[in-house]
Amino acid sequence: MKTENFDFETLFNRAQSGDTAALGDLLENFRNYLLFLARLQIDSRICGKLDASDVVQETFLEAYQAFPNFRGGDEVTFLAWLRQILVSTLAMAVRHYVGTKQRDVRLEREIYVRVDQSSLFWNQLVSDISTPSLKVSRKEMEAHLLRAMSQLPEHYQEVLRLRHSEGYPFQEIARQMGRTVDSVQKIWVRALAQLRDLVRTDE
Repeated sequence: MKTENFDFETLFNRAQSGDTAALGDLLENFRNYLLFLARLQIDSRICGKLDASDVVQETFLEAYQAFPNFRGGDEVTFLAWLRQILVSTLAMAVRHYVGTKQRDVRLEREIYVRVDQSSLFWNQLVSDISTPSLKVSRKEMEAHLLRAMSQLPEHYQEVLRLRHSEGYPFQEIARQMGRTVDSVQKIWVRALAQLRDLVRTDE
């Protein structure tokens, strides 16, 4: 989620004092994190119509405008705030592309839960992959992770999305994909293994 020399407190304090360049640098340190979350949320209803990069850029624009009203003071609350903006942006996109214009609080709540699940998945992957043998910076490693996700076969990505974003049990994933539970579990194991292998070789 951040570079090795990333100093959240310094950038945050400068941003609070009105330094827009510092706010830009602060947000950039979380771009890969938000991209990962956004990509796991773009489901089949809007796939091909919405790009995760556009969602993150819109999230940043909203964050720029809303930052003067942000009342948190640490990285944890700042990340929670960014995730909430991301959720609102995603919910607006879903409403736009599926033809529902009115705000749907239930939809936003569902997306928020899924984003939280995806965030836990991201943290687990970063923790598992960040080993002493991987001689790259944390930011480089996160970029590798994003590239690796896009290189996975589509059915691998679908299993990871349904499992770690939607939070479905294997039985439900098997039903949705028209496969057996055993097949889905094997795909999930292979997807995680391939994801980690791709990250470690993508240097």
